[in-house]
Formats: sequence, structure tokens, C-alpha cells
Amino acid sequence: MADPAWLWLQCPLYLQRSALLADPDATFDDFLPEALRFRAPAPLVDIGANLTHDSFARDLEAVLRRAQAANVTALIVTGTDRAHAEQAVALAQRFPGLHATAGVHPHDASLWNGALAAAMGELHQRPEVVAVGECGLDFNRNFSTPSEQERAFEAQLGLAVENGKPLFIHERDAGQRMREMLHTWRDDISDAVIHCFTADRDTLHGYLDLDLHIGLTGWICDERRGHHLRELVRNIPLDRLMVETDCPYLLPRDLPAKLKGRRNEPSLLPWIVREIAVWRGNDEAELAHATTQTARRFFRLDTASEAQETGRAQQES
Repeated sequence: MADPAWLWLQCPLYLQRSALLADPDATFDDFLPEALRFRAPAPLVDIGANLTHDSFARDLEAVLRRAQAANVTALIVTGTDRAHAEQAVALAQRFPGLHATAGVHPHDASLWNGALAAAMGELHQRPEVVAVGECGLDFNRNFSTPSEQERAFEAQLGLAVENGKPLFIHERDAGQRMREMLHTWRDDISDAVIHCFTADRDTLHGYLDLDLHIGLTGWICDERRGHHLRELVRNIPLDRLMVETDCPYLLPRDLPAKLKGRRNEPSLLPWIVREIAVWRGNDEAELAHATTQTARRFFRLDTASEAQETGRAQQES
């Protein structure tokens, strides 16, 4: 039986409005060379897909069809500020199988104020929004000052306590301060994932000691920067591990064929899972199944999908 989350891809309305598929000489996978047309051995959840990025505007529907072909059956669309969170919600309303997060990235923490807090609080009530974030600390670039970042992050921790939703967290070069802040809040917040983890062993174990989840990306495929991750992935319990592309960023550097441009996309997630399985010593299918089960439980996707379907039915009636 077809996955109901992707039935929209088969409907006549979709086929009519897809300019790519309207060309009888083109197919949705023309973008990918044959060597990059992967299919995961079990359904996958991409927990971090920046599908509101401008680079997806021209061919989003083809991107989603390639994800379907790769057995990536659910996508969490990242909302990094108010505008992108609203766009993520709109995509989740339009396409079953898509869900959204809503938060303010540490780069934009200087913009945090009462009005923005209220807007985020309203977004978190939407059934399409399955997590608070992307929020956190980034002391690498400091586009906002550390004090501004801490203030915005603290406020969003409070919102997560109020709505009971999990946290989708960004951290770069701020592991110690992140652990200190999360330790203070740990008894009050529900689940939290450190998305796109790239830090060291001590930071990893500090997060695991706080009972956090870890999101891994194609960073592990980077021979320049990912070597230390290859040694650490065995230390992550399978029920705390999730996978993501962070597309359009972090295109895996060890792909077996060249890709036009440098845009990453969800259809390449099976390659990342394959790499993680190699370095963990897991069977690829086992890893795919486990990370999907963890993601569906963490983001409460079954409940979220039911709420979204109810909302669509009410709008149509």
C-alpha cells in the first residue's frame, strides 16, 4: 500500500502543475546522475531540511519526488526566524509528510523582543510545528553577541516548557555554556536534539549525560573535518541518534558522482546513513529503521500528522 504521506505526489493536480513533469522528455530525477539515485533500505526521516531556502524555489516538487524515490518519507522543515518558520508551516500545510519547526537562530538573536516572542508562541500552537527551534548558541561567528544569544535561547527554552514541544538546537563553539544552560532547564523541558553535531568527545558525552538526542549530517562524509566524528559515532546510543541533510548545505564530499552545483537535498540522506552505518559497524537497514523510529517518537509525528489531516479536512469542509 502506498505511503499516505506521499499520495499528493500521485494526484492529477500535482502532475498538471509540475512544469518539470509536463515536459515528456524530462523526469523528476534528471537532476541526479544515476550513481546518486540512492534508495534507503527502510523509510527515513530527514530531521533538518531548509526547504524554504531560495535555491529550492524553482523545483521543490521535483526535490520532494526525488526524496520519495530515495525512501525519505518525512521531512522536518527548519524555521530559523519568523518569516522562514511561517514559510515552513505553509509548506507543511501544502505537502503531507512535511512538518515544521519554529524558532530564532542564534545569528538573529539580537532581534528577539516581546513581539517576536508572542509570534513564536502562536506558531508553536500550530499542528504543523513539531519543535521549538532552530535556536541555541553560536560563538563561532557571533553575528549576535553571546549575551543576546543567551537571552533569546533562554526565552525559547521557556516557550518549550510552556508548550511541551521538543527543542531543535544549534550549537557551535559553545558546548560548555550550552551544557550549563540546558542543565539548569533539563528537568523542565521535554526532549531536545543537538542538530548537526560536529563537536568533540567531551561535548558529546556531556550532551548524552543530559539525555539529549544527536543529529548527524554529511559532515561525517567530509575528509577534511569529519574524521573525529567517525571515531565518535559508536558512542551515540542508537535510540538517541537521528539523521539529517541540513540541505541545501553540507553536501557530502565523498559522493560517488558529481552533482550540478553544490546544493544538497533530502534524496541524498541515504548516502549519509550508509556512511554512518559503516563507521558505527551497524547494518544499514538496522540504522535506517532505528533512526526513523527515534525521529517519529521524538517529534511525535504520528500525532502531528493526524492533527494536520484534521486541520485540512476542516478547511475543506
